[in-house]
Amino acid sequence: MALIVQKYGGTSVGSVERIKNVARRVAKWKAAGHDLVVVPSAMAGETNRLIALAQSLQQHPDPRELDVIASTGEQVTIGLLTMALLELGVKARSYTGWQVKVLTDSAFTKSRIISIDQDKIRKDLKDGYLAVVAGFQGMDDQGNVTTLGRGGSDTSAVALAAALKAEECHIYTDVDGVYTTDPRLVPEARRLRTITFEEMLEMAGAGSKVLQIRSVEFAGKYKVPTRVLSSLTDPAIPVAEEGQSGTLITFEEDPNMAMEKAVISGVAFNRDEAKITVHDVPDRPGIAYAILGPIADAHIDVDVIVQNVGHDGMTDMTFTVHRNDYAKAMKLLKDQVKPHIKCRDVTGDERIAKVSIVGMGMRSHAGIAAQMFRTLAEEGINIQMISTSEIKITVVIEEKYTELAVRVLHKAFELDQA
Repeated sequence: MALIVQKYGGTSVGSVERIKNVARRVAKWKAAGHDLVVVPSAMAGETNRLIALAQSLQQHPDPRELDVIASTGEQVTIGLLTMALLELGVKARSYTGWQVKVLTDSAFTKSRIISIDQDKIRKDLKDGYLAVVAGFQGMDDQGNVTTLGRGGSDTSAVALAAALKAEECHIYTDVDGVYTTDPRLVPEARRLRTITFEEMLEMAGAGSKVLQIRSVEFAGKYKVPTRVLSSLTDPAIPVAEEGQSGTLITFEEDPNMAMEKAVISGVAFNRDEAKITVHDVPDRPGIAYAILGPIADAHIDVDVIVQNVGHDGMTDMTFTVHRNDYAKAMKLLKDQVKPHIKCRDVTGDERIAKVSIVGMGMRSHAGIAAQMFRTLAEEGINIQMISTSEIKITVVIEEKYTELAVRVLHKAFELDQA
């Protein structure tokens, strides 16, 4: 049968009873003849608790030591899940990221995977064992414990699936698939049977919380078919039925989808960003690098970037960063960049949100941007920044208008229609 990697999120393993349910589900797939590698997250809330402990001792915890602390949540989960599997008579072994080993770079708290040693896992699979591997963590070439950043267990699972050439990677969460938008905001949101990797990548980048963006990048790069499923369903549901449920992220557009009608696949939003403006900088070659180079060197990711038209040899540059990096970025810009480039000022705003529409149909339909802007204007929502790709349009707006913007765009593009 097939080799399948299954990842279970924090809510899926949030209690001993839920861990037992995960074990029953995994045992069912094993009994059906599949080889399995299981990647669990830390129990829900555990990583936040560990980080809070660290912050009680250091306001800005040392990144290396923070990784040592944060990585322990997954170690607890793999041990508990393996015990639950052994109790069901399933041959299983647990591994930390460094026992595998998952080799990463040394960017503590947000490391990237370089390679995965498959030998131990392949030997276990050959001997009839099921491997339970800690997500979110790895080790650099100096032997330091590293973590992949929040949501990194998704990346661990997809990376393992790619390395092992798994038939599918199953991502189990507390939702039963990918929806046209967050159903908690819009009850009329629909679950998508399939979505392309391009669309999922744009949705994740725009704020959809179903999958971490790096996991989607891995899946697309190594062509790992990935299915989003719910772990809160009956664990005894037949394998044949469960294996066709949820949302499958594919490499090609669904041939059964009416492409002339399905222009937009979803509306995504993100409240986790902040806006920074560098005022009156010299309008000359190299100025963008002078501003953003130090930001990149500090491992701060920049998203939407807008540079205004120059006037009198000067210009403004505005960009967004994650709110967790906002204070660090502002301090860096004011202390180091501002004196170097001699700009007038650096200002910021943490009360913004990003709202995006995503869809493959944008490639062949005109007027999508105009419809989006008209819909927001009719509700009195001012657009502060605009960013586009071939299949996505993103606007930055005041945070207080987020829910309204998502609802009206979902309705305007008829995403509630089956």
